[in-house]
Amino acid sequence: MKTAKQLLLFSLLIALLSSCVLLDSKYSLENFKITRLAEMASVINTDLWELPKPKTKPVVAVYPSSFLDQTGQRRSNSTFATFSTAVTQAPYTLLIQALKHTAQGDFFEVVERIGLDNLSKERQLIRSTRESFDEPQKLKPLMFAGIIFEGAVVSYESNIRTGGTGGRVLGIGMSRSYRQDTVTVSLRTVSVLTGRILTEVTTTKSILSVGINEDVFRFVFNSTELVEIENGNVENESITIALQSAIEMAVLKTVEKGIIKNYWSYQDD
Repeated sequence: MKTAKQLLLFSLLIALLSSCVLLDSKYSLENFKITRLAEMASVINTDLWELPKPKTKPVVAVYPSSFLDQTGQRRSNSTFATFSTAVTQAPYTLLIQALKHTAQGDFFEVVERIGLDNLSKERQLIRSTRESFDEPQKLKPLMFAGIIFEGAVVSYESNIRTGGTGGRVLGIGMSRSYRQDTVTVSLRTVSVLTGRILTEVTTTKSILSVGINEDVFRFVFNSTELVEIENGNVENESITIALQSAIEMAVLKTVEKGIIKNYWSYQDD
């Protein structure tokens, strides 16, 4: 009788482990299209990268103060207080990267504005050095932008959707849970000459988290010994990459709106 019970327990453990493997593959983050930081170089929006080249490249600028995180959200933590922000505090760097990747880098002419002070200091050093050696050659003026990209990360909402499933048989259980957050980006283009807002778009990207937990709580050997085993795995989508995807989608929509309104055009048109 004892052998039959032990065999039954062993069979249930095997069945549980097998089902865990199946669930882990079915509900893995790859199937939810969640991207990790190691894959950051491959998450560039294909449609953005493969856009046709423009007839004339618009000269654009991004100022650090013109594209910031305005959500004020802190990174969630259920065990202790944290002062880390939920969203990167330098989203303008992701915007510049998206602009430089548009049409394989051949759509926008992006001018430097983040390190403008350092650039001005270096140019002043060059002028001083040339004056010391009586060199008459002057520096070319800096390129000015005709369009400024502005906007913000306007929303980061947690627990938009939560849920899970689970079950327990004879002290052997398993559960799966998930959580969905969203990040929203607003992006607009402004004409430097007139101050008029040319385009304005808003995009939203989901951020998924998936957790799988297995546990065994069982008395064995005539209820004289207690077996307790727990195992869990939680994977989260990178917020930075989700934000990068939202910004790239916003840039793509901006290009499309600019084409419709004849602010720029493709070479083939």
